[in-house]
Amino acid sequence: MSEATKGVIFIGDGMGGRPVPALDGQTSLEAQATPALDAVAARGETGLMFPIAPGIPAGSDTAHMSILGFDPFEYYRGRGPFEARGVGIEVKPGDVAFRCNFSTVEGHKIIDRRAGRIKEGTDQLAAAISTNMSMIEDVQIIFKPSVEHRAALVLRGPNLSHEISEVDPHEAGVDYWRCEALEGAESPSAAIKTARIINEFVRRAHDIMDGHPVNVARRAAGELPANVALPRGAGTAVHLQAFEDRYGLNGAMIVEVDLVRGLGKYLDMDVIEVAGATGGQDTDETAIARAVVAALEDHDFVLANIKCPDLGGHDGDCKLKMEAIAKVDRAVAYLLDTLDMNKTTLAVTADHCTPCSLMDHSGDAVPIAFVGNGLRPDDVTTFGERAVSKGSLGHLRGMEVMNVLTNYMGVAHKFGA
Repeated sequence: MSEATKGVIFIGDGMGGRPVPALDGQTSLEAQATPALDAVAARGETGLMFPIAPGIPAGSDTAHMSILGFDPFEYYRGRGPFEARGVGIEVKPGDVAFRCNFSTVEGHKIIDRRAGRIKEGTDQLAAAISTNMSMIEDVQIIFKPSVEHRAALVLRGPNLSHEISEVDPHEAGVDYWRCEALEGAESPSAAIKTARIINEFVRRAHDIMDGHPVNVARRAAGELPANVALPRGAGTAVHLQAFEDRYGLNGAMIVEVDLVRGLGKYLDMDVIEVAGATGGQDTDETAIARAVVAALEDHDFVLANIKCPDLGGHDGDCKLKMEAIAKVDRAVAYLLDTLDMNKTTLAVTADHCTPCSLMDHSGDAVPIAFVGNGLRPDDVTTFGERAVSKGSLGHLRGMEVMNVLTNYMGVAHKFGA
């Protein structure tokens, strides 16, 4: 494939938002100076994109799946399998996989769902769980840490089911929930057994972690202990067509969280690790941008993601979110300065909105802009939620992004004779 058909999707995770009174009614994206993102908008075609469908809050997994052209309503089997695959656990038929949070509890009450956004020591905590809890009944326990407060859990054994209720209530100040079999489960006995295993896992994990030296040190330093692991997002093994088979493009993925890395591995994309890409506010955005440029030397397509705008939104910290958006802008600036835009099509967007006012994902549309050779620039000159609403692309859905990109790249297949 010629260099003229290179393509990039660059995603600011959770970058979209809603108006903030303290920012004179602007969103965090509108209030932050973004000269590079504005340049993309001014030189390209713009619009608003619903990652899944209007009004549906998207998870990062389902949003990335949709943006890459795989319908989450058809293929999604829960986020657990993606998190597990992302940390190197193969999810086999019959397994049930979960995403977990290292959290802080007192008794059953959740003090902090992210254990103060713990950054160090989770590998030691996970090792202690693996050493002291390899089996529950006849079920193997496979547990590995992911980025910061995240981890993956896989249950492997006979007669298991993903049709169980959540343990994590997704808020602090309340008790975590007891896992139960869902009413109407296809196999009630399997669901009852799996719920029992999960409740026992949570109990034992707390016993193992609470007095662990990592948490003794954290308490001594005035930090919150990571003294429980709360599973969520139960799912089973999923089969997805390889990205190259779908599009005829040799694809790479450069992302900061194992959840999305897992999706890339399911799609048989090359998942590239970048030193300094931490998934946190301290991430090295220039290293990520350099890795995109390097990957394009031997790949036709690259999807890249910077996680930190989402963190500020979840924390309700607009200043932090704006600083993270500035990181995205600097990365995009590097791409514009370094890539030959006559031989590259670049799409810039977010995977979902994480408004500071909600401190969670919303179903609002996010800005999207395409720039490169052969596009027809519209009259939009700034990259913000309201500005791009006047763009020539109108409203897209995530499932349409690859159609638009491959058309601009010159590799879309004709429909009909």
